[in-house]
Amino acid sequence: QAQLEESGGGLVQPGGSLRLSCAVSRQLFTGYTSGNTISWFRQTPEKEREFVAATRWTAGNSWYADSVKGRFTIIKDNAKMVVGLQMNSLELEDTAIYYCAHGRPPLSAMTMVSSYNYWGQGTQVTVSA
Repeated sequence: QAQLEESGGGLVQPGGSLRLSCAVSRQLFTGYTSGNTISWFRQTPEKEREFVAATRWTAGNSWYADSVKGRFTIIKDNAKMVVGLQMNSLELEDTAIYYCAHGRPPLSAMTMVSSYNYWGQGTQVTVSA
């Protein structure tokens, strides 16, 4: 069973909305009660993988990249073991493969790819007219 599995990607027009979901395995939290973080990253062929948003599983704090702040919202459902990413006012530049990831990074390393050990397979988001 995959530890993390994304869904919800697709094609949307500029200005539209899309909601991604990340199903999270309970096994990721075995033995660790604090620091568990689920984050969203995205990547295009032209760019390195970049941080989009993150949430602490227990505390519920959230962080966002400047490029998505005010447009994207990370939504966590602990009971269902799902972390969603609500994306509004989508722009052409949001086109990418979106990945969810699990790690236990300190705040200073929240946005770093190397802080995460588990990754989903990714889901494609295409914003096009």
